[in-house]
Amino acid sequence: MATARSRLVCPEVTRYYHCVSRCVRRSFLCGEDALTGRSYEHRRDWIEQRILTLASFYCVDVCAYAVMSNHYHLVVSLNQDQAFGLSERDVVERWCVEHKTPVIIKSWLAGEQLTDAQKKWCDKTITEWRERLCSLSWFMKELNYGIAVQANKEDDCTGRFWEGRFKSQALLDEKALLSAMAYVDLNPVRAEMVSTPEDAQHTSLRARLDALEQGRPQVIGLSDFVGNEAFDDSSGIPFRLLDYIEFVDWIGRHVRDTSSGYIVASTPPILTRLSFSNSECLFLCTQLEKDAKVWIGAAHKLDAAKQTLNKQRIVGHRIS
Repeated sequence: MATARSRLVCPEVTRYYHCVSRCVRRSFLCGEDALTGRSYEHRRDWIEQRILTLASFYCVDVCAYAVMSNHYHLVVSLNQDQAFGLSERDVVERWCVEHKTPVIIKSWLAGEQLTDAQKKWCDKTITEWRERLCSLSWFMKELNYGIAVQANKEDDCTGRFWEGRFKSQALLDEKALLSAMAYVDLNPVRAEMVSTPEDAQHTSLRARLDALEQGRPQVIGLSDFVGNEAFDDSSGIPFRLLDYIEFVDWIGRHVRDTSSGYIVASTPPILTRLSFSNSECLFLCTQLEKDAKVWIGAAHKLDAAKQTLNKQRIVGHRIS
């Protein structure tokens, strides 16, 4: 029996999660169907832009993403502090960017006189919207629903487009976060779509490299790299961007051991800073999905998560 999402996603334990959504049967999200010869390459733009658009008003920070032929990967951070720090007007304005504004809320925004019952309804509704703005389930629901509607309309069909609900893995510490991000950005290399990560399109790493080449400090919708900040207190990614780029390059060299997949790189400083053993690093960055653990982190982080969730055991991968 499937585990309830509320037991898999707990912002009080960790704000970081790796998510995967796959299409049903032989449905193509993107790429070219070898059987029919039909190209769905344009759909990569659909989902990439949808991810960044939702991240612009949700309090869900996108750390990494990769759009593949029949699935996509996301690494996100749930920013509850931001959501609960918003004013009521900010909550309404964010939620109504892409949702219909109820008549009573329009009256509330206009400062019109409301009855006590109407005020109570507005307070309840705004509270619900605030919670949704930092909800992983709502973020993924709206992302997948929008893509499914577009794809079914283009294919002139109805029915399920996605393979059930999305899968998620909790990332309990900076090593798990770093591993998941590298795993996602290297997906096109592992799938032999490209020989180096910088050649891939529709990945977060490519978007960040494009921004650097254009002299832009950040990518709208993507979480910022904030350097050596504390993992639990950081409002961004607790690494330096250049260290991360070197790390992905180094890992990519080991993912592909043929000459065509070789990535020339030196060992990045981040390995020394995190005391990350090579064997453990390679396992996590190449076998993240195959291991099928929904909680990933150091032993003490897993134990803390188990206590917070009041569980006797959790299915997790322990990082030494």
